[in-house]
This record gives sequence, structure tokens and C-alpha cells, in this order.
Amino acid sequence: MLTFKQATPEDMAALLSLIKELASYEHLEQEVTATEEILTEWIFTKKKAEVIFPVLDGKIIGYCLYFYNFSTFLGKAGIYVEDLFIQPAFRHKGYGRKLLQHIARKAKNEGLGRVEWACLDWNKPSIDFYLSLGAVPMEGWSTYRLTEEKLIKFAQGDISCK
Repeated sequence: MLTFKQATPEDMAALLSLIKELASYEHLEQEVTATEEILTEWIFTKKKAEVIFPVLDGKIIGYCLYFYNFSTFLGKAGIYVEDLFIQPAFRHKGYGRKLLQHIARKAKNEGLGRVEWACLDWNKPSIDFYLSLGAVPMEGWSTYRLTEEKLIKFAQGDISCK
């Protein structure tokens, strides 16, 4: 039977392992710099994100890390799903759908305006899954990011950042 568990600080080793598994799937292993300590600080001390684990017969089989955002157009908060991951052995059994439904129910119960996430362009299995839920891609929108050295330079007033 599938249940859902809100993460606790004691779950950070399991979460980090799943994050590394997701990064491997996405061919982004080199980008993982998170540690159990960093995750504990940002999720539990600073309260900047939340994590739900799908648990099947007592075993964690994936995770959803999310945080709240805000739409000025709707005038309401929403949920941004940073990661939605089900381990490969448990895919195609409806667990990802149930995990996302759990998040959708949370949004509905809190009166939020939407749930959104990003997906790598090459990840056709996930894209097909999201489309099957009725989710629509945000045509005409691109995601932009400042990280590491460029973020520091820009924050210090260097407007070129190239």
C-alpha cells in the first residue's frame, strides 16, 4: 500500500541518495553539491522547501521536493515542484501520478492557484506522463538562471557577467 511521509531531518541521507539517483538519470551528477547538512539547513532550519516521500510497504521509493511561489496575476501562491522522482523499479505503476495528486490535493486544500514544474526537453517519458495528466507546457517561456561566479559578479554590481 502506498502512503506519503513528510520528510524529517533523519531522512536526509535517504533524500540525498535519491537526489543523486535523479541527477544520474538526468546526466547531471557533476552538479550535485548538496550534503545532508546543507539539505537539513535549508529544508528544516531555514524552511525554504518541503519534501514528501512516497512509501510503499515501508520503503521510500521516491520523493517530491517543492516550495511555494507566488503569481501576481492570480494574486495567489502556488507550489513549484523542483524534483519529482520515482525510482526506476517502481515506475509505470501509478505511483508518480499518486505523488503528484497528493501535491495537487495539498494545493487545492490550501487554496493555491497552481502547481508547476520544469522538465528537460529530452525527457520524453516524463513529458508524456505530464501531458497525460492534463498539464500543458508553457509555450513562449524560457527559464533563465544566474549561478555561482556569475551570480556573485552580478550581485557585486558587475553588469556584464559574461
